[in-house]
Amino acid sequence: RIMRPDDANIAGNVHGGTILKMIEEAGAIISTRHCNSQAGEPCVAALARVERTDFLSPMCIGEVANVSAEITYTSRHSVEVQVNVMSENILTGAKKVTNKATLWYVPLSLKNVNKVLEVPPIQYARKEQEDEGKKRYEEQKLDRLETKQRNGDVILPVINPEPHTVGYSQSSLIHLVGPSDCTLLGFVHGGVTMKLMDEVAGIVAARHCKTNIVTASVDAINFHEKIKKGCVITVSGRMTFTSNKSMEIEVFVDADPFVDEPRERYRAVSAFFTYVSLSKEGKPLPVPQLLTETEDEKRRFEEGKGRYLQTKAKRQAQMQQAAQH
Repeated sequence: RIMRPDDANIAGNVHGGTILKMIEEAGAIISTRHCNSQAGEPCVAALARVERTDFLSPMCIGEVANVSAEITYTSRHSVEVQVNVMSENILTGAKKVTNKATLWYVPLSLKNVNKVLEVPPIQYARKEQEDEGKKRYEEQKLDRLETKQRNGDVILPVINPEPHTVGYSQSSLIHLVGPSDCTLLGFVHGGVTMKLMDEVAGIVAARHCKTNIVTASVDAINFHEKIKKGCVITVSGRMTFTSNKSMEIEVFVDADPFVDEPRERYRAVSAFFTYVSLSKEGKPLPVPQLLTETEDEKRRFEEGKGRYLQTKAKRQAQMQQAAQH
């Protein structure tokens, strides 16, 4: 579809959240189709996880986004979907790949939202494809478990914070989940949640550097628990790490069930977003360094630095590999 002004920021760059929402819609369609391709209980595919997603090139107002999805692996209860996003300038015909993403879905019964159904297997062209898919499946399963174990954190307000501190830029957004946010089963679309998360991360980044900012990448997004219609969700974001030209922002979503639910607030989703600062000409700008004050902030900064260096090393290895071929 064509990108409109309400899809973009004030500089005309399309929000990362808008693109994430389109990616998730494509993944939900193809995985729901596949899971209902054989006779059995009707179901809807629910998003469980999004692997690291890089925003390879900015998309602008007036460009056409082409989103294509393919199922690349199925386990007994989950589906791996690979999605590519391409932008097209319809005046010149120029096309470029802007995103590549991997998403994991689980099929939930239409009759019982808590029942996970079996996934019809797919045919692989080669045995290696199945083996590689199984390896990716085991890795994401392990990572999801680790992420869930460190999910007790909360963001507290800071009185009169200094510029460039964690407290200065941290932000929260409160949203009542309505019918238009939800699937047929009455829980929130993953794409709706990701769009809100990107919005909060963008506010944190803009507060920190006071310039035009764009989403550069999103680390794995883990959907720990479903969010039902009628919940009030709090989307919170805080700066964890800055390099010379990028900012890492931790974002998590907590849900308060208010309608017909006796349970306490719970952590539903968590992720790390990376943003870059751009000049009016679209060139990268230096990022003000984050001032850490508490021991927890210093620890989170070091953890963020580790993720940054790991990603940098991986990217360099991929570039070397590509140069050799």
